[in-house]
Amino acid sequence: MRVVSLLAAACLATFAIAPAAAADTAAPFSLPDLPYAANALEPAIDAKTMEIHHGRHHKSYVDNLNGKVAEFPALANAAIEDLMANVSSYDTAVRNNGGGHYNHSLFWTVMAAPGTGGAPSAALRARIDRDFGSDAKFREAFNEAAKTQFGSGWAWLIVKPDGSLAVTGTPNQDNPLMDVVDTRGTPVLGLDVWEHAYYLQYQNKRPDYVGAWWDVVNWNEVNRRFEAATASAR
Repeated sequence: MRVVSLLAAACLATFAIAPAAAADTAAPFSLPDLPYAANALEPAIDAKTMEIHHGRHHKSYVDNLNGKVAEFPALANAAIEDLMANVSSYDTAVRNNGGGHYNHSLFWTVMAAPGTGGAPSAALRARIDRDFGSDAKFREAFNEAAKTQFGSGWAWLIVKPDGSLAVTGTPNQDNPLMDVVDTRGTPVLGLDVWEHAYYLQYQNKRPDYVGAWWDVVNWNEVNRRFEAATASAR
């Protein structure tokens, strides 16, 4: 009986330390929840696309990025924005998956159900008029960047370091925060033009997807990002 009690105590002690060990190896990056239901963006973006895009594609970027922590321990304490700014210090897998995580985390927030996203603030509209000439010319430039991005990539509206606005495009999962792109700045609006973002609903008709997407832009969030970016650029 004494031997059995000792063995039981040893087993309990072993299981007692398991939660602490798991906490020590917790993944530093996590998949954010969608800020709305998967069908909230219909008819512009269908629910099945959102479910696959978020639950599979974005999740794979997060999982793969966490998988690089053992090789690059600095990732364990890196803010995603800092990682982007110093992405040249890492390998291609970190660049691709880190970019995929940052880009999609932004993408979900700059969309909202049709009719709920508000409108550009007076300050943003004035800056658009100053830097593009008009809202129509801005949208034309953005649409062109999205439609003509060869292969997979993104279209962006960014605040450059001098506070001016610019439209740019990046391939794959690159973004304007990265220290490896030609035109750097702070993204305030981004559109995913990878085929997985639209193919179930639009097939090869990317321009139709780009046109419909304007109905779900969350200008309230874009305004917030614009204010924060221009404040830091002053």
